[in-house]
Amino acid sequence: MLAQATGNGLDTPVASLRDVVQALDTELRTFDIPDYGGAVNGLQVANRGTVRKVAVAVDASRAAITEAAISGANLLVVHHGLFWGGAQPLTGVHYEKFRTLFGADIAVYSTHLPLDCHPELGNNVRLAQALGLVPSAGFARYKSIDVGVMGDANEPTANVLARVEAFAARYGGSVRTSIPVGSRTTKRWAICTGGGASTETLREARERGVDTLIVGEGPHHTTVEALEHDFCVIYAGHYATETLGVQALGAWIEARFGVPWTFLHLPTGS
Repeated sequence: MLAQATGNGLDTPVASLRDVVQALDTELRTFDIPDYGGAVNGLQVANRGTVRKVAVAVDASRAAITEAAISGANLLVVHHGLFWGGAQPLTGVHYEKFRTLFGADIAVYSTHLPLDCHPELGNNVRLAQALGLVPSAGFARYKSIDVGVMGDANEPTANVLARVEAFAARYGGSVRTSIPVGSRTTKRWAICTGGGASTETLREARERGVDTLIVGEGPHHTTVEALEHDFCVIYAGHYATETLGVQALGAWIEARFGVPWTFLHLPTGS
């Protein structure tokens, strides 16, 4: 349902929160996509029932909630939501978040793996496109889904690295590699954004002939494993690699419902 709110002589589109949430749940297959334990996907906080402006952010941090309120948004769409690993008491920072949400009548919608793996709006496919790489298959198998993407190439790894560095710099990130790229050639690459480096993804990459794995971050032992197998992992920053999906969602909501959106760029340094 799309209505028109009139203010200062201008007609501003207003969408039903219920309709927006239903459309997001359908597009993202929110309740069909498996996720890690503790993740809560979908509408996490409601508002009074309408959407007149959307803010999108990577994290449902206190800064993001404050900036959403300042921007006049009353729907905040995030990749990392408010709830992880069970109930938390509404005290301290957690209380301050909810006080701001309720005071500004801001709803919160969170989408974790459903956004990561989406074939058009997802973090992984969007990062591949931003780096000039063309996916041809899924990667990083988790239960019934491929979280990431992979594809073939034939270019110096140094060129790929340069594009990753330029991308990360735009989003406040920094890049490191598991080994010096030197004169290596990237013939098969894979991407798994966020915390995408793990023993499992490194093993899958080797088994599938991947020579260059682009991730956000990973534990120390993944660098050791990559060194031992003379394998190139490019760590581009958890935050930076997960900025594109929420922006794609903001544009998708505007195209579908006519309500404006804004991206809240709040780098975490990780």
